[in-house]
Amino acid sequence: MAKEYIRAEIIVTGLVQGVGFRYFVYSQATALGLKGITKNLFTGEVFTIAEGEKAKVEELCKKIRIGPSHAHVRGFNVHRKEVTNEFSTFEIDY
Repeated sequence: MAKEYIRAEIIVTGLVQGVGFRYFVYSQATALGLKGITKNLFTGEVFTIAEGEKAKVEELCKKIRIGPSHAHVRGFNVHRKEVTNEFSTFEIDY
């Protein structure tokens, strides 16, 4: 059975900036072997793109919904899309 690969574009709202949220996403995504980026938005949200095996992307989504211990996630919005393969690693975008 072939593995299904997906792309998730995620926006998280709440107390998610200044609490290590991007580093949390980065460490979780790299541990899962995913590719993509995570970055702060001017609106106070964190935006993440993750590409990889469907089960691993879904695992990352579960972890992001909770976030690191000092964060308080109020909103979580994910859009699943076709993989673009534009990333070779997972990075924090500054």
